[in-house]
Amino acid sequence: MAKSIYLDYHATTPVDVRVLQAMLPYFTEVFGNPASASHSFGWKAMEAVETARRQVAALIGASAREIIFTSGATESNNFAINGVIETARENRRRIVTSAIEHKSILETFSRLATLGWDVQVVGVDRGGRLKLDELAHAVTPETALVSVMAANNEIGTVQPLVEIGAIARANGAIFHVDAAQAVGKTPIDVQAMNIDLLSLTGHKMYGPKGCGALFVRKRTELAPMIRGGGQERGLRAGTLNVPGIVGLGCACEICRKEMTEENARLRHLRDRLLKGLTAGLNGVQVNGSLEHRLPHNLHVSFTGIDGESLLLGIGDIAVSSGSACQSSSGKPSHVLSAIMGSDNVPSASIRFGIGRTTTEAEIDFVIEKFTTVVKKLRELHPVH
Repeated sequence: MAKSIYLDYHATTPVDVRVLQAMLPYFTEVFGNPASASHSFGWKAMEAVETARRQVAALIGASAREIIFTSGATESNNFAINGVIETARENRRRIVTSAIEHKSILETFSRLATLGWDVQVVGVDRGGRLKLDELAHAVTPETALVSVMAANNEIGTVQPLVEIGAIARANGAIFHVDAAQAVGKTPIDVQAMNIDLLSLTGHKMYGPKGCGALFVRKRTELAPMIRGGGQERGLRAGTLNVPGIVGLGCACEICRKEMTEENARLRHLRDRLLKGLTAGLNGVQVNGSLEHRLPHNLHVSFTGIDGESLLLGIGDIAVSSGSACQSSSGKPSHVLSAIMGSDNVPSASIRFGIGRTTTEAEIDFVIEKFTTVVKKLRELHPVH
């Protein structure tokens, strides 16, 4: 197989051709500013934005008015956390998160700790799921915010959002969910899960980069992210990215209609990959719960070899040794450290992200390539 193989769909996804076709007219033909309310150019642009708002809302069980468009999940995460902090009551100075969150959450919480906020970081079990008893102890009537990701961006573990939401609601805390990896891959219902704020982004679900959204439950107090011309209910000013928003809406609509069928195909490919790797190799360890996992995720460690040598040996197969946001840092994954202990993180740990265009032939090639390279590395350069 001569072509490159892309199995890093957690990092980003290609824009679906259907999404691109929906976006194209809004670059050249329907180019109006949706804030221009006095002529048809603006009206048409605003109509497209509102259609997309309904499409995003439908995917997560929200109402259209509860969707605020942003530049992506990192902005949405910062918007949610800082927006709550600015409006929090004096008797609520505690904020709670988990040890395996995305860096956009953990870095923001770290900054708030230096400003005097009582930051509680809840641990996870060996499967990568939040320890609910620890969470229940951490969340009190003094808690302003609970922020937990829906699905982990490295090991793919899906969190028990219904239970977490119930704990937050019982203590009057606002519940924020970073759902960048989960939306479009696993069912999300903001009503049933008691979610007050939810972050998502287009480029993780075959939409464009640079466009995301924040769900803000009605009557949730939130300080504006960007002040200016009053766009997005005065919460996030600035001229709207109409082509990006149209693409995000279209991507959400495709996921809503096709998610069940697509998940079955992705799960089949994931299971095929795992079966093939474990059949050809010993010392293959799955990281995180297989039961509570995104269907397109497989995260495994290979014992007895060096991780950098493995990445060099597999050639033009795009996989990751961690999240895209920290793959260049050279530090052990904070996610694996949380589930294994910092002294027990394997050197060779690989995240496979299977996608919409992945084929069985590609999976079989990857199995053969990894099997060959791992065996050779164990013979030539064993790591103990």
